[in-house]
Amino acid sequence: MEVALTPLDFARRTRALYADREALVDGALRLTYAQFFDRCDRWSAALQTLGVKQGDRVAYVAPNTHAQLESFYGVPQIGAVLVPINYRLHHDEIAYIIAHSGSTVVCAHEDYLDAVDRVRDQIPGVHHFVALEGRRDGRLRAEGASASPAEARVQPERAEAGWLDYESLVAGAPADFTRPAIEETDLLTINYTSGTTSRPKGVMITHRNAYMNTVGTLLHVPMRMSDRYLWTLPMFHANGWTFTWTVTAVGAAHVCLRKIDPVKVFELIRAEGVSMLCAAPTVLIGVAHAPADVRSRAPRGVRVVTAGAPPAAATIERIEGELGWTITHVYGLTETAPFITVCEPRPEHDALTPADRAVVKARQGVELITSGDLRVVSDDGKDVPRDGATVGEIVVRGNVVMKGYYNDPEATALALRGGYFHSGDAAVVHPDGYVDIRDRLKDVIISGGENISSVEVEGVLLRHAAVQEAAVVGLPDAKWGEAPHAFIVLKPDAIVSGDELRAFVRDRLAHFKTPHSVTFLAELPKTATGKIQKFVLRGGRAAIAAQ
Repeated sequence: MEVALTPLDFARRTRALYADREALVDGALRLTYAQFFDRCDRWSAALQTLGVKQGDRVAYVAPNTHAQLESFYGVPQIGAVLVPINYRLHHDEIAYIIAHSGSTVVCAHEDYLDAVDRVRDQIPGVHHFVALEGRRDGRLRAEGASASPAEARVQPERAEAGWLDYESLVAGAPADFTRPAIEETDLLTINYTSGTTSRPKGVMITHRNAYMNTVGTLLHVPMRMSDRYLWTLPMFHANGWTFTWTVTAVGAAHVCLRKIDPVKVFELIRAEGVSMLCAAPTVLIGVAHAPADVRSRAPRGVRVVTAGAPPAAATIERIEGELGWTITHVYGLTETAPFITVCEPRPEHDALTPADRAVVKARQGVELITSGDLRVVSDDGKDVPRDGATVGEIVVRGNVVMKGYYNDPEATALALRGGYFHSGDAAVVHPDGYVDIRDRLKDVIISGGENISSVEVEGVLLRHAAVQEAAVVGLPDAKWGEAPHAFIVLKPDAIVSGDELRAFVRDRLAHFKTPHSVTFLAELPKTATGKIQKFVLRGGRAAIAAQ
């Protein structure tokens, strides 16, 4: 009687119970769940016609659209593995992920067709390119051939030369496809995240991982079929924190938002009756500082889940106090599917002042019922005391922890050593058991919910002819939570401006990785063994200048 735990089972239930309910709103497009799943099924059939088999990888570069949401069902239900890519990355980084994952099909929104075209020579393993929106003049289009699955089957060389049209493929495919047997330990997605290395790592998320995170989310952040969820969070980001499946599981409605604009957020909340959304702290800051006339018309009672970086208590206080919304702070990592803690409200919190309650809500909180055993341990592996002061590393084991890093056994062994996933995040535990992150053990900068590798940015800076030494750290930023700042030692007699160095990085990496400022120093602070003391740099530019 055992059946595989997979979020696809939520789709099975919703098909049966909520077929006539509105599933999705994407601009003028509105789909019921019956229509939505029919499109997913046709996309599954089209993929199989294109030669996609169980275990094959299908990459996506797209914002929050109906086609992106359909990928979370159409790809995995044929046993293929979805690779959702951060569209904010540099085109070379996108190429690396496509090649490293072994993706054979790439699907891209029209805004990113150029980026993919620029790196075709770097991704020879890709057999088909699919334009989710927009048109592309390849030989296929130029010769006037159709983009149906049949055309792709009989003339694959022509299909590969151009871009196939997604809507034509869906419309021309049958609603039936071959459903393979899927085990809960099978890969569902590979989500790439940059750590402290210069290359992103592919986090292997299984069907069981996603299922357990979805159930845990619904236990701690309940949703109802009457809810309408606004997609402010990118779907590529840890599978939209698994809300790609969570919203569907209860028969609620997905309301797509393709680009973050605080005014548009408020407009959609009013027009579509939005009751819930997820947002990184940087998005919350934008919402909190939207024009006063816009905020004054905001409906009250919206529930917000925030994660990605510790939110500022002042932001929480302002949104809850002024807008009448309720914020729930959760914490996790891509490697944990992603949630492992939730700042669970307690009755005693109600007696606190709004300011004190906001301070508590900014903590990471306690483990979810389904997330497994979470500990904060010292270097010797022992639990730190619950004194709110002793710092240790957050480690966790359980059903939400990744299968490992794709094609990276060394990184997998290091991260999962001792039977626990090591987060690299340093935290304290308060007497009530609530975890509170104080710093990171690794030099990852979390800016607006995006991970930035300081090593990667330093590597680019060191390629500049005028740079002798470079160190990049995250410093507090009012909008992004923290932002990368570069400390530079120039070569003798070299002259270059900070703006020139920032432009140099911007041309070679995703724009959000560009240092917000550059400080020039005669020398970097170092230990006796020559290691750069980044904790000194984090003290701020003024402190450095005063030394």
